[in-house]
Amino acid sequence: MTVPNSDRVLRWSAVIFLLAVAIHGADHARRGTEVVSTQIQVAGTIQAVLGLVTVILVLMRRRWAPYATIAIGFASAFLFAAAHLLPSWGVFSDSFLTPAAGAGVTWFSWVTALLEIAADLVFGWAGVQTLRRRIPVTEPG
Repeated sequence: MTVPNSDRVLRWSAVIFLLAVAIHGADHARRGTEVVSTQIQVAGTIQAVLGLVTVILVLMRRRWAPYATIAIGFASAFLFAAAHLLPSWGVFSDSFLTPAAGAGVTWFSWVTALLEIAADLVFGWAGVQTLRRRIPVTEPG
């Protein structure tokens, strides 16, 4: 039995997503937990757990996996972009444009954040493409 290309892409995107989350997490560990709010720490932990569950769903080839990748991929991309790429705006902000004094934002922070956002988008898009290939399209009339 051959594996459809969309399923293979979904699995590879899951691995890339997981690596990007880990690398971004390493930057947060390097910067220290004291430089971000408790809300950011909790939100990041929730995202990491949901992301790991989603990756497991994908690797186990569960039928709901594409739906989970769409939700976690696009939501993560939006939320990470809002947290890191906008000027400081509140407790869920960890702005790289206007970092707090001592935040430790470096070129590595930028690379890891952009890598994670890109991986999130690819993960979500892979879910969309997998569903498009699984759900037959009927012509009207």
